[in-house]
Amino acid sequence: MKTSIFVHFFLVFVPCALGAAPNPVVDTRGKFLRQGPSYHIVPVPSDDPTVPSRAGGLNLAATRNKTCPLDVVQEIDENAKGLSFNFVPVNSKKGVIRESTDLNIKYMGDTACNQSMVWMLNQFDDPNGPYFVTTGGVEGNPGPQTIGNWFKIEVFIDDYKLVYCPTVCKYCKVMCKDVGIVVVNGRRYLGLTDKPRRVMFKTS
Repeated sequence: MKTSIFVHFFLVFVPCALGAAPNPVVDTRGKFLRQGPSYHIVPVPSDDPTVPSRAGGLNLAATRNKTCPLDVVQEIDENAKGLSFNFVPVNSKKGVIRESTDLNIKYMGDTACNQSMVWMLNQFDDPNGPYFVTTGGVEGNPGPQTIGNWFKIEVFIDDYKLVYCPTVCKYCKVMCKDVGIVVVNGRRYLGLTDKPRRVMFKTS
């Protein structure tokens, strides 16, 4: 698997402003998402026929005849909750996960891969192809070297969506896109797309 470098540097001036903290993200019980507990990322059924809807939660799988890193995929069985994941905000001292705030997403369980289970962006050996979400990222250490490892949770309709639009590097120019389902050869991968995917969070 080949990682494409998509970070450029430019000078930008950001005005400083003091304001209220972003709203906390809530789970299906109305409780605040927090650093520490694991959550299932569950898709909300869509009426859009072009968006895969009747499927389950997220899982990790070795695909494309490669053992590692593992790719983030969607379960085909709509009754399958998939794996549960942890959210780590850019300020790890803040225990509550908040909307539109940079965070790492990772799996804490055991796998056959002896490497990090932190989500990151990658491409399938094609520098001109779409970006997919795989594992092997670095937790924390915000900056240009880890720019592909940061995601956000944003409000979408009455639920949420995952997005990639990191702001951990003030001098980096990055693309901002929704994280949704990309179907390749019948396999449902998590990747960057123009079609946002509604999700909700359930405690494991």
